[in-house]
Amino acid sequence: MSELNLETARQIIQTTFEYGSKNNIKPLAVLVLDSGGHPLAFERQDGASAGRFAIANGKAYGAIMLGVGSRSLMSRAEHQSYFVLAANGAFDGRVIPMPGGVLIRDENNNLLGAVGASGDTADNDEAALLASIHSVGLVADPGE
Repeated sequence: MSELNLETARQIIQTTFEYGSKNNIKPLAVLVLDSGGHPLAFERQDGASAGRFAIANGKAYGAIMLGVGSRSLMSRAEHQSYFVLAANGAFDGRVIPMPGGVLIRDENNNLLGAVGASGDTADNDEAALLASIHSVGLVADPGE
C-alpha cells in the first residue's frame, strides 16, 4: 500500500471503537490524517465530549508533521520543552505532545499517515489505536 485511503481510515476508526468497547474505554474521538496532514476521516462516539476532535487532531497532526509518534513528542517535551514549544508555535499551536497520536506505516516502513484518539487516558487512547492499526494489516508507530 502506497497511500492511505478512505476505506482503510474508516476501518481504523471502527476497530478503534470496537477495541474501546471491549476494554471499557470511555467514548473516543478518532481522526485519521493522510501523509500530508489532511483529514481523511473523523468520528466521535456518543458521549465523547465536543472538544475531543481538537485533541485527537493535535496528537495526530504533531505526529505527522514532526515524523514521530506523539509518545516521542511527550518525551521530547519533558526533556527539551523549548523545541516542542517552538514547533508548536510553527504549527499554530496545533501540536499536543501526549500519547494517542500514532504514525501509520506499511510493511516497507513507508509513512502513510497518522491517527489520533482522545477520550480516555492517553495510554488507553494509544492502546486502542495500536490494536486497530495492526488489525487492518498496517504498522503502528507510536514513538518511544
